[in-house]
Amino acid sequence: MQSLESQLEAVLFYASEPFSVKELVLATGAREAEVKAALKRLQDAYAERGIVLVSDGSQYSFGTHPGNAALVEKMQKEEFSKELGRAGLETLAVILYRTPISRREIDQIRGVNSGFILRTLLIRGLIERTESQAGERSFTYKPSLKLFEHLGIRRREELPEFGAAWKAVDEFIKTEGEKDDNRDA
Repeated sequence: MQSLESQLEAVLFYASEPFSVKELVLATGAREAEVKAALKRLQDAYAERGIVLVSDGSQYSFGTHPGNAALVEKMQKEEFSKELGRAGLETLAVILYRTPISRREIDQIRGVNSGFILRTLLIRGLIERTESQAGERSFTYKPSLKLFEHLGIRRREELPEFGAAWKAVDEFIKTEGEKDDNRDA
């Protein structure tokens, strides 16, 4: 078994979203005091690295070191100057026609991990992320008002063939769910 610090690094890196101490306790099976001590050691170890462990006092996540802000800003500007590409447009369409939607659902529909694309769409202000209504530690994504303005629509029902697309996506999800049920049987 890896050290607690290693486990925490893996969880925070994999999730790429903030985790509370309570959630880290559940993920690792360690005691709260042990998790807090390990997080402090990780913060100290990463203090002068390109990546730092950031916290708002209740949640922890990896971020870039403030000393590299100019480099990161330059890269963001370059990223914004590029077109979204097929994967970005596909993800955006899924969110537009199936909002609110979780990352897991987006990944299921697209058949690939959409984490990087979601990050790009969030940074560009084309989508918004909100906590899931289900109460679980997850998020849902929806189109931003900025995207509606860019598309020249007032609400998503004005999207081309909205009703037919909604029905097709529902049917696809239902079919995929049945396939998963048959595999489990």
